[in-house]
Amino acid sequence: MTEFSPEAAREYGVQDYSGRPMIEGVEIIPLKRFNDDGGAMTELARLDDGVPQMVPGFTARQMNYSVMEPLAIKAFHLHKRQTDVWFVPPSDKILLVIADVRKGSPTEGEVRRIVLGDTKSFLVRIPPGVAHGAKNLRPAAPSAIIYFVDVQFSTDEHCDEGRLPWDHFGAELWEVERG
Repeated sequence: MTEFSPEAAREYGVQDYSGRPMIEGVEIIPLKRFNDDGGAMTELARLDDGVPQMVPGFTARQMNYSVMEPLAIKAFHLHKRQTDVWFVPPSDKILLVIADVRKGSPTEGEVRRIVLGDTKSFLVRIPPGVAHGAKNLRPAAPSAIIYFVDVQFSTDEHCDEGRLPWDHFGAELWEVERG
């Protein structure tokens, strides 16, 4: 077995590949993507009276399309009632950061980073009380987010569009992980 220099031996570590449990209530739902020599199609949802079959218990009340400029950060959104279901096209690349701020939740205080798009097709369900934000990881092109919500947007007293500062969980959270 190879021995390392004292300096390297002190700094040596093995990355943990086991993964941590997902935040309670967050779901990653794989989607079917159909490719042929002419292009591709991804089925986002089959709806039964506004309820996506792959997202039981969620009724879509509004669908939105958002574009983020290169390397832009939009964070943190936080809802008391609203559930979001996000999709990022596989041609784009977004870092989704989620953090459980629900008092008494089994995963209270947990923070996760998830790369969306980047050749993959899936939905992410984000329940109320889970702060969420995004960074476009593409340095020279916009990226898009298509998302469904179960509460219609409102600017009146029923507004459920809360915010936390972009760096509430640490500015380093948005940096590319090195190692």
